[in-house]
Amino acid sequence: MNGWTLVRAVDFIDFNPRESLPKNTMAKKVAMERLQPFTRDIPEFEVAPFHGGAKFRNGDTIMARITPCLENGKTAQVNILKDGEVGFGSTEFIVFRAKPGVSDKDFIYYLAMSPLLRDKAIKSMVGSSGRQRVQQGVLNATEFCAPPLPEQAEIGRTLRALDEKIANNSKINHHLEQIAQAIFKSWFVDFEPFGGVMPDDWREAELGEVAILSAGGDKPSVSSPTLTDECQVPIFSNGIDNFGFYGYTDRPKITDECVTVSARGTIGYVCLRQDPFVPIVRLVTAIPNSKFITAKYLYLYLSNIHIAGVGTTQQQLTVPDFKKYRILVPSLEAVEDFTRTVDPMFDEIRHKRAESSRLAKLRDSLLPRLMSGELSIVDLGGAK
Repeated sequence: MNGWTLVRAVDFIDFNPRESLPKNTMAKKVAMERLQPFTRDIPEFEVAPFHGGAKFRNGDTIMARITPCLENGKTAQVNILKDGEVGFGSTEFIVFRAKPGVSDKDFIYYLAMSPLLRDKAIKSMVGSSGRQRVQQGVLNATEFCAPPLPEQAEIGRTLRALDEKIANNSKINHHLEQIAQAIFKSWFVDFEPFGGVMPDDWREAELGEVAILSAGGDKPSVSSPTLTDECQVPIFSNGIDNFGFYGYTDRPKITDECVTVSARGTIGYVCLRQDPFVPIVRLVTAIPNSKFITAKYLYLYLSNIHIAGVGTTQQQLTVPDFKKYRILVPSLEAVEDFTRTVDPMFDEIRHKRAESSRLAKLRDSLLPRLMSGELSIVDLGGAK
């Protein structure tokens, strides 16, 4: 920790810097729900008139100050604006900005993600149940050791390189899925390989005729939020963040390649499941009958239709109702030919997701050690 000095957060970070954005100015807006858990980049934004909220520029870090958003990892680095452009977002964001000559913007983002600041922020929360907020004064007064600016930049670049690879994998996977979707539309919507006309031996059927549907059960009695020697089988819920990942357990309930659909909350969120797993409440599983369709065909078909719930107070998708959904059943030969065509794309998507998972674990193991000085950037082949 040569050259590291003890600093207060308020002397190292410009919190909630003043920015000018007149009322009703059309600007890029980032809503809290747009942020993905423990993900650096902002995936989506909208253009809206400014009526209030946190204001920021490119390079700033925005962190949720309210529960449970902070605990769920709603922290991002702004990268959606042009030079000189000011954006805005939720009033529940805390904005972090680097101080010229003092701190590095990438180092600050990873500092916000590290236990040095993140844990202090969470512990400082006060307020009524479910609406607790970070005490800015406690965050300002938090003390930590910070390296010289050049070493900050090296640490930031090292961790950023891992996030860049993860982000690039996500872009590749999105592109591959778009290709698979386009092929699906060509075959089963426009019927292009069949002269633009649906073959006579194709038909419509109820989903319950060509797939086995079941509702997720209770949370397993044996479970862990992280991978352990005992718990290595993933648990999935009806959530949409990280494909609904909930944790791990010791034995699978579903071993077939299949499709899951969220049945409450964000109803109709469809996922292809290729590895053994356990579904829990409010997640419907559809295992295709291989005599009629494949999981990849079913996944792409369900991704292209509107899946709605029923109920007046809180809508939900029930298995009996879902079984009645109509689905196109092509000839088995066409389904199998199509599946062979898209298999390499889904294999690559699966590979990229696994690689991203490994990179995220590496980043998460390096982050607290680098930010605390336990591990030197020199040890990783960085700054000399």
